[in-house]
Amino acid sequence: MAKNLSILYVTPEIYPFIKNGGIADTSFAFSMAVKDSGHDIRVMVPKYGHVSERKNKIHEINRLKDMPIDVGKVTEPATVKSSSLTNTRTKVQAYITTNGTYFDQKKSLYYDPKTGEEYPDNDERFIFFNKSVVETCMLLGWEPDIIHCNDWQAGLIGAYVKRKYPDKFKNTKIVLTIHNFNRQGVYPAATFAKTGIDKEFKAMFIHKRKFNFMKAAIENADYITTDSPAYAEDILKDIKYSDGLNKVLALHKDKFVGIPIGIDPYQWNPKHDTDIYKKLEVDFNGFKFENKRHLLKEAGLPFNQNTPVIGIITKLTENKGIPLFIEVVEKLLKENVQIVMLASGDKEMMKKLKKVEKKHSTQFSIRDEFNERFAHQINAGADFILMTNKYAPTGLNALYALNCGTIPIVSNVGALKDIVSNFDPKTQEGNGFMFNTYKAADLLKTTKEALALYNEVENWNRLIDNALNGNYGWKESVKKYDTIYRDIKKDS
Repeated sequence: MAKNLSILYVTPEIYPFIKNGGIADTSFAFSMAVKDSGHDIRVMVPKYGHVSERKNKIHEINRLKDMPIDVGKVTEPATVKSSSLTNTRTKVQAYITTNGTYFDQKKSLYYDPKTGEEYPDNDERFIFFNKSVVETCMLLGWEPDIIHCNDWQAGLIGAYVKRKYPDKFKNTKIVLTIHNFNRQGVYPAATFAKTGIDKEFKAMFIHKRKFNFMKAAIENADYITTDSPAYAEDILKDIKYSDGLNKVLALHKDKFVGIPIGIDPYQWNPKHDTDIYKKLEVDFNGFKFENKRHLLKEAGLPFNQNTPVIGIITKLTENKGIPLFIEVVEKLLKENVQIVMLASGDKEMMKKLKKVEKKHSTQFSIRDEFNERFAHQINAGADFILMTNKYAPTGLNALYALNCGTIPIVSNVGALKDIVSNFDPKTQEGNGFMFNTYKAADLLKTTKEALALYNEVENWNRLIDNALNGNYGWKESVKKYDTIYRDIKKDS
């Protein structure tokens, strides 16, 4: 029997401690699944200022108090605390980096909530975090078999392990997972001097004359993954969003692969979900009826069981395709349909959508906030979930929706291509609807086709069955990660 491995999984966000995007849910579900597979996986994450230590049962570890961390000419103390991640079957130990200046005093993750601007010291904050990860391992006398780094915020760990402390981590291998290639951690070239890395390695950190966390991560990884085979193809050929870093990634394509993500079978399971009005038992129609009625009541819309409801859970950005949605929403609302939207972000886009809400007060509702509970209610109560992404690294909302028998209408991009397949009434195969060209006319046409099929009882029931019977867990993907971990360890 193969020996189980020790893995340190480093992520900028993880549910339930902190969630700003899909990486938090992915990190939670993945670490649980890897622990279930038998490996000793531990998680490490920063503690941002609004994270409650009491609520999350975060406590001190005596030997990890007040570790001095140098960031350029500044020295700040890091106190690494401990907690655990749990669901009904598994517990994973978590290490949490705390510091007053870089994290506790800031009440948000990456952006100042008052100005909406990125914190000017984000480079120093994540240099500090990366260093705290390495220092924690050394103080614990722990040389993990694998340090699995996620996105640019953990992008320097490989460099510290390989370029600064190679004798301390002789047998440690680095895996990098890119969740969003568009966000790279780009700062002035002078940031390099703050890292404490020897100048001979500086070229690994510089892309287009700027310091780039993601480039450093790519250059120092033993293996690189992303959350979907289709998204892996997209980012290798993409130039617009990657600012040319795809060419650097292409140099390492022999150790780069897209592996589909999954969802935790308890966190988003309608049979167990405590955030929805009615859990799924035997009667799906009763489950959907009650959750739909409750959703519309919360959204302030009248309930009619014969009117299909489209749910949208998104950030208001161009990359999420919101301008395209705004372009078609008035035409869409001429149909027999209601739309419930949970969104936050661009203020001008929100103003336009609020005008639509005022004009169509019985058909359209938008809630301007991030609300985890309401997101679960939309997935349980809506008939469709609409995703108009320009690019899609993960497609998590489609997985959440399908798991609740809520049918996705999506753009043909990224991970969505791996998750959603067009329903064909002739073959009775497929689990959703996809518009192939990124144009308003195609989006409107596809959505109308979906609404029409809602009234075809036999086809609709088969589509629901297809959605509910899909495999959305991590089991098969964790096997692929297990193979990667073991293969790169053989090279030690």
